[in-house]
Amino acid sequence: MPDFAVLLVFIPTFFLVSLTPGLCMTLAMTLGMSIGLRRTFWMMLGEVVGVALVAVAAVMGVATMMLNYPNVFTIFKWIGGAYLVYLGVRMCLSKGQLDSPGNTTIGSSNWSLVLQGFGTAIANPKGWAFMISLLPPFLNLSAAIAGQLLVLVAIIMCSEFICMTIYASGGKSLRVFLQRGDNVHWLNRLAGSLLIAVGAWLALE
Repeated sequence: MPDFAVLLVFIPTFFLVSLTPGLCMTLAMTLGMSIGLRRTFWMMLGEVVGVALVAVAAVMGVATMMLNYPNVFTIFKWIGGAYLVYLGVRMCLSKGQLDSPGNTTIGSSNWSLVLQGFGTAIANPKGWAFMISLLPPFLNLSAAIAGQLLVLVAIIMCSEFICMTIYASGGKSLRVFLQRGDNVHWLNRLAGSLLIAVGAWLALE
């Protein structure tokens, strides 16, 4: 268990890191706008699991392997980015109909949303950079690492979930505004363009 003083610094630090606009937060806002907050929770589930895995891997040294074999990481980023761009293009070409559980547009199944969030978290260079640089200094190497890591990762997951909910709620509010009148096709184009941007950002980061 980390010291109380460590937690007082760790919690606001990682909350602000999570709140910073990035791939996962942009994805949460886009999905909140296109499919609503409730279904976006499935993407959030995959994302927080992916972030937890990145945090544990950073501490256990897998990050070193990534740095020694950057081509593997680059290939994974390109695959994930290409998939997001594909989904974004499908949204832009949709016939003015918002996504719903019965549609076959972006996030056609809960499982695909989980995988979307997980893949984005795993392939996010910013996430790896933050975990490698910020997480280890909060660990006391003279004490048991497992208990400390469990608490810190739980805090990170909660911070990510809260911040993604904030972003997705903002996207949902924008959805309600754009649904007034004949604005649905603009909503799909905006959400699709944002998703294409996220995919390109992921691939080229």
